[in-house]
Amino acid sequence: MIRPEALAALRRWREVILAACLALLGLWLATRSGPIPLSAGLALLALSAAWALSGWRRMRFAQDIAAPGFVEVIEGEVRYFGPSFGGAVSLSDLTELRLMTLHGRRLWRLKQRDGQALLIPVDAAGAEALFDGFTALPGLDMAAVLAALSPSSPASSPASGPGLLAAGPSEMVLIWHRKGKGLVA
Repeated sequence: MIRPEALAALRRWREVILAACLALLGLWLATRSGPIPLSAGLALLALSAAWALSGWRRMRFAQDIAAPGFVEVIEGEVRYFGPSFGGAVSLSDLTELRLMTLHGRRLWRLKQRDGQALLIPVDAAGAEALFDGFTALPGLDMAAVLAALSPSSPASSPASGPGLLAAGPSEMVLIWHRKGKGLVA
């Protein structure tokens, strides 16, 4: 009954829409007489504004699924299961986060304390769960992450080239690194 494109748009905007509904409830409560409904309504308005901002950022972070494999973030561990490579890294062992472009494909590069790196395609299934995982990193600027993911940033370009890990030009943008751990460049 609902067109698939419209349903996909509603799913993509669902957090922002629900936050707007909560804001309407808060406005309605705030217009009732008395200090208790007013304070409850203002509290709901503040909560809905924070929820809308978080939902909008999460929506901008999510990409259309175009890469093979899938990502899981479970109990502070990021796992990527791909057809030719994959692995897992604990967020507490993470020392560096980069966004790289390799043959036109954008990848997250998560580097551990021991020097091993996990490459995760930005557009893999479940990669939107990385948003919540990345927010746990101390000092990470989510605005910088979203700016790096934007279509106008140098790290983003359309997919082209023969394969994901074939030799060729690459580009890396440092998004975050853990401070005070004695990192050697």
